[in-house]
Amino acid sequence: MLVLFLVGASNYIDRNIIGVLLEQVKTEFHASDTRLGLLSGLSFAVLYASLGIPVARWADLGNRKVLITLALAAWSVMTCLCGFASTFWQLLVFRFAVGAGEAGAIPPAQSLLADYWPPMARARAIGIFNMSSTVGYGVALVLGGAIAQAYGWRAAFITVGILGGGFAPLTYFVLKEPRQDARYPLRSTDRESTLAAMRNLLGKPAFRNIVAGIVLYFLMSYGALVFIVSFMIREHGLSVARSGLTFGTISAFGAIVGNLSGGALADRLASRDIAWFARLGGWGMIVALPLYELSLSAPTIIVMVPLLFLATVVLTGLIPAMFAALHAVCGSKRRALAVAVAFFFANLIGLGLGPVLAGSLSDALSPRYGLAEGLRYALMTVMTAFVPAGWFLLRAAPHIKTDAEP
Repeated sequence: MLVLFLVGASNYIDRNIIGVLLEQVKTEFHASDTRLGLLSGLSFAVLYASLGIPVARWADLGNRKVLITLALAAWSVMTCLCGFASTFWQLLVFRFAVGAGEAGAIPPAQSLLADYWPPMARARAIGIFNMSSTVGYGVALVLGGAIAQAYGWRAAFITVGILGGGFAPLTYFVLKEPRQDARYPLRSTDRESTLAAMRNLLGKPAFRNIVAGIVLYFLMSYGALVFIVSFMIREHGLSVARSGLTFGTISAFGAIVGNLSGGALADRLASRDIAWFARLGGWGMIVALPLYELSLSAPTIIVMVPLLFLATVVLTGLIPAMFAALHAVCGSKRRALAVAVAFFFANLIGLGLGPVLAGSLSDALSPRYGLAEGLRYALMTVMTAFVPAGWFLLRAAPHIKTDAEP
């Protein structure tokens, strides 16, 4: 768990550090908010999403330890190269490459977790692992903001790239692949064709609705949250370092409280009725929306911080339940594929289009309302995706028992 946690943290540090560097990149390359959305979203998402499914098939049939090690080394090198980009378009290309490397991280890691822990403990295990995402996000903002403030955005990319690469030997020598244990062989019946596996997954109503909920969650999460630091800078006058520290701290502590409490609650409720995995995720989405809207409407940073922290707790608390629901219905022989399919659509639409949508809305509204207010209204609009996301998860709940597969 510790090694997978470090891998996940590195993944999200390198993915999300761009969020705290956007204003400096904007200044150096004279980029619009639409271009910043392209840089922080679509550039990463295209290869991340398109490579996810073939990499997941490798994970379902091969050695996940080796795959995770190679992926970690690849994205760390590419992150370092981002710091050497001399033009906006070079930086865009290197971000494409970071996305390609990170395609080999989360699906095989979640697949290993599902093999390490039994069904009624998976939400807690996923909750602990998922803390790596928000802790990584927080570290990216805090460490990235501090380095960028002192030495510039290039030094921030290089530093976190080197940091992530240092974990590669640890993943190779410490992680265990259960399939190498004679007690847990990969049976011939587990070798399902990709087409058959996809057909089985997409034939389940619960799986389809869960994926739809995850896609809309990512649309909000990546589309809106990537601009929160920029919003703090523009609306409340914070420096890059202080805004990164503020939002990074909120994200880190909110993730700890949310993932641990949400994972424990999900396992407890699901022990009575497995449909609660989907129900808890659905209601969590709906409750999170007004909390985020209120935080963006706050008149001062003092008012914004506690509202944003509470929203973060609710949001991160529903994630273990949402992914536990996915693992409950996908079946053991297609775990990585199930996560990769969800991430394919979630990242291509959510990560790929979310920031571009938010940035374009901001550019469209800013001439009339100003940079700060235009961004505020854009983020509040994108966050309404929470409601249909929750609705899809609630639709999945009645089908969980029928579609469940060990």
